[in-house]
Amino acid sequence: MIRLVLFDIDGTLVHTGGAGVKAFAKVFATEFRATDHFEKLKFAGRTDVSLVREYFSYHRIDPTAENFARFFEQYVLWLDHILSSSEARACPGVWEWIGELRSLSRPPLLGLLTGNLQLGAEIKLRHFDLWKEFETGAFADDHEERDEIAAAARARAGRVLGRNLRGEEILVIGDTPLDIRCGRAIGAKVLAVATGGATLEELKRHAPDWAVRDLREISAATLCGGK
Repeated sequence: MIRLVLFDIDGTLVHTGGAGVKAFAKVFATEFRATDHFEKLKFAGRTDVSLVREYFSYHRIDPTAENFARFFEQYVLWLDHILSSSEARACPGVWEWIGELRSLSRPPLLGLLTGNLQLGAEIKLRHFDLWKEFETGAFADDHEERDEIAAAARARAGRVLGRNLRGEEILVIGDTPLDIRCGRAIGAKVLAVATGGATLEELKRHAPDWAVRDLREISAATLCGGK
């Protein structure tokens, strides 16, 4: 039986109308006067910290703690501002899936497994009134690499539940091959949804346990232990 469900955010839970990408570009331009090569950044499945580090390298900006702090202090402000006027929406089936999970006789713990900075994740999900639905999670603040973020999410949820979780008790839901990989890194079951940047066929090539076009195609009860 699944005791922990970990959701990715961008492309899995919500679409922000590109607010995160736009906020990144705005901070690089206004704080660091860096605009060239931005198109080289591939955001899907990545962590905020790794993206900033990569762009710093293109412009020979020293990746110091001070420069990372300078970037993210401005990023969350721009994110909140841009998101307020973006065409944002929750992905199909998200609210129904969460409701179904809550209705199970033994509902699993709901958490986040994301490359977003924690405050960035909160800003995005509060916009949809989704932040309150998650009791635990791990973020780019925990580690720069997604596989390590997954390990942090597993350990943190174990502390909430008061025991170590086996991999087969965890379900990771994501929309990119990198989400599938980080789920596998902790031995979790993986549900891939083609609501983000990857096609259903591409996701299937990475051998998740289940792959669907969106969450409306599969039952939470079926995957997580029944009513």
